[in-house]
Amino acid sequence: MNDPGEVVFGLGAAPGAHPGTAVAVLDAAGRVTGWTPEARRLLGHGPAQVTGRPAAELLAEGEGSAREVLAAAVGSRRTRSARVRVRHRDGRVIPLDVRISPLSGRGADGAAWLVRADEPDETARSRWNAAVLEAILVRSPVAAVVWDPQLRYLWVNETLARENGIPSGLWPGRRIDDVLPGIVDTPPFEAVLREVLASGVPVLGYEYNRQTAGDSPHHKHTYSISFFRIDDADGVPMALAGMRADVTATRRARARLDLLSEASTRIGTTLDVLRTAQELADYAVPLLADFVTVDLSEAVPIGDEPLARLGSEAGRTAVFRRGAVASTHHGAESRWATGEAIYVPPSSPFIEALVTGRSVLQPVLDLSPGNWLDEDPARAEVIRATGMHSLMITPIRARGETLGVAAFIRHDTPAPFEEDDLLLAEELVARAALCLDNARRYASERTAALALQRNLLPRHLEGGGTLEVRSRYLPADVAHGVGGDWYDVIPLSGARTALVVGDVVGHGINAAAAMGRLRTAVRTLAELDPAPDELLTLLDRTVAQLNEEDPDADPGSTLGGTCLYAVYDPVLRTLDVARAGHPPPLLLDPTVGVSFPDVPAGLPLGLGPAVFETSRIELSEGSTVVLYTDGLIETRDHDIDFGIARVAGALTPPDGPLDDLCSAVCDTFSTRGPLADDATLLMARPRFLTPDQVATWDVPADPAAVGAARASAAGRLAAWGLPELVPATELIVGELLANAVLHGAAPIRLRLIRHTALVCEVSDAGPGQPRPRLAEPEDEDGRGLTLVARSSRRWGIRRTSEGKTVWSEQALPGS
Repeated sequence: MNDPGEVVFGLGAAPGAHPGTAVAVLDAAGRVTGWTPEARRLLGHGPAQVTGRPAAELLAEGEGSAREVLAAAVGSRRTRSARVRVRHRDGRVIPLDVRISPLSGRGADGAAWLVRADEPDETARSRWNAAVLEAILVRSPVAAVVWDPQLRYLWVNETLARENGIPSGLWPGRRIDDVLPGIVDTPPFEAVLREVLASGVPVLGYEYNRQTAGDSPHHKHTYSISFFRIDDADGVPMALAGMRADVTATRRARARLDLLSEASTRIGTTLDVLRTAQELADYAVPLLADFVTVDLSEAVPIGDEPLARLGSEAGRTAVFRRGAVASTHHGAESRWATGEAIYVPPSSPFIEALVTGRSVLQPVLDLSPGNWLDEDPARAEVIRATGMHSLMITPIRARGETLGVAAFIRHDTPAPFEEDDLLLAEELVARAALCLDNARRYASERTAALALQRNLLPRHLEGGGTLEVRSRYLPADVAHGVGGDWYDVIPLSGARTALVVGDVVGHGINAAAAMGRLRTAVRTLAELDPAPDELLTLLDRTVAQLNEEDPDADPGSTLGGTCLYAVYDPVLRTLDVARAGHPPPLLLDPTVGVSFPDVPAGLPLGLGPAVFETSRIELSEGSTVVLYTDGLIETRDHDIDFGIARVAGALTPPDGPLDDLCSAVCDTFSTRGPLADDATLLMARPRFLTPDQVATWDVPADPAAVGAARASAAGRLAAWGLPELVPATELIVGELLANAVLHGAAPIRLRLIRHTALVCEVSDAGPGQPRPRLAEPEDEDGRGLTLVARSSRRWGIRRTSEGKTVWSEQALPGS
């Protein structure tokens, strides 16, 4: 039971109040006639202490402004608010926010005023809550809606009303089809509402599509709405609420990302320029356009002749070459085939996109007289005949350079291009541009690499008449086709031949360049004709000097590697071999099979001072020498012994053609995936000289013996059927023997060799090094070597273990 004068209000009886608000009722004279429990809690006075008293007595001294507010409210019959200070029962002063409102009827026993009082912080909280609620429900940019359990609208906020152009007051009591007929697919939409109403489980992110007043006929907006049920205090469903957001831009962006993700797997699958351009065109049709062309500028050379040399044609300039075309009509719209030069007028949008680097969008293709198509009537005829009506042109730019333009055209699709279409086209082209640029750079580098390869490796292996040679080269860098392995066949004096196989550290273009330096060094040193171990010593010194010249070089670019150098002598039927860390040779004998000659390994080149050793291998008739690099015997999953056994097992039959044997060895790689290293194979099958092709004489160290030796040489030439070479040979033999007798030391030997050329050699044990010199007119000697040089195709001097050999080579008649 309440105390006399105590009034209990619900929120409905005291509008604007909330739990904790103190409420008092005043009569027309301003006396208290009602006092709530919240008022007792706030001021400490019970109803008995205040009922019938003027409310002004509760005010603290000096609160004249509060009295004026009360008087103004009474006089105007309007609600007033003020901050006042009120005396608590215990004597302390309490600041309160007071709101005075006129009160009439409602069974208030003649009361005239309703006074609500809150402590200041509670007032601020109340105002903040009210502001938040208003912002969420009224001013929020997110559309909000409430349905009753019969799925009729109870309330919509202004955002939803404004988007649909229907005032919010016309929604309540109506169903979805009544307000938005034919715009929303109602059955599935209402099915979701009923599910939430029945289960109470919210549904988040339900999406649906619909057209709005601003949409084109070809596009719809996408909305995402979340539903939740509103229950009363007893858990009884009262209504359904929905919060809806426009996610059109998000969904379109996601769709673009999905398309671009797929494009990244379908564009740029190879490093071929034209293939990449075609992949771009194929992907865009019919996804984005009905007809797509990719035209490449001079920055991407795909023709035999530069575009600048083609001149102009009827006022149009050759600016592009057709890189690719794709169409829903199988390319019937294209006037140019792939690779053909394309002439365009200077005022065309193609030139605009190329020069400015900005895309051109023509939602409606301008076909009116007076535009650029007047200068290109053939193109205009195709446009009109096929019904082309919308155009986008996007420059193909990568790493600051414009590589061409991509044109997107619609004729079958009625919808014109929009900004979103242009954005997608630009992103597709941007990704394709990087692939095109990579392909272009690869093509340029590969061209340079192949030119490097052609100039670094022997184009045609020649073993002369004394050696049959074949080779295979398998680069690990398949992309460029070059690596660090090299091989060479070098003709030496005395019908001998040098066989070289080497392997530079690494592979690719850098290794190929290093290989070229070593190959050149070997060829230069071979001209001096040293023994194999001496040549490798000189080569190792050369490598060390080259590395010392560039001490700041990257460790990965330091010159180094392995090398095997062998000299084949068809007269002695021997092979002198030395190796610097290189795999040993294999010897294939038709009778014995595969053998492994013992040749000391030596250190690889570039590791420091090294000692190398020459081993002599006796060759038999029909044998084959097999030289190779470690890439031929090393694999990722097996050791070297397994690799050697694999190569040896493929060398059958031993007397088979060299081409077949080379192919058999290389075929063992066919099922083993990419090579771990470059692999080189060099096979040589000796052809020995017969005894009747060689003539040798020991010559006494006596000037009188020179004449007899000349006569013997002339007689042998006659027996060989080479009378034409007798005069020159007599001159050469005479001069070389005279030098040996006068300046050399015994023993002295003369040797003639007839094979693909006529070789004349004079050997002696003297330490001197004969050198040609220019003799003065009054000199009686000094012209011998000059005469030898003029009478020979080539000549030279080589050091031997016994001394030296001076040799001369003449071409055979008819060769």
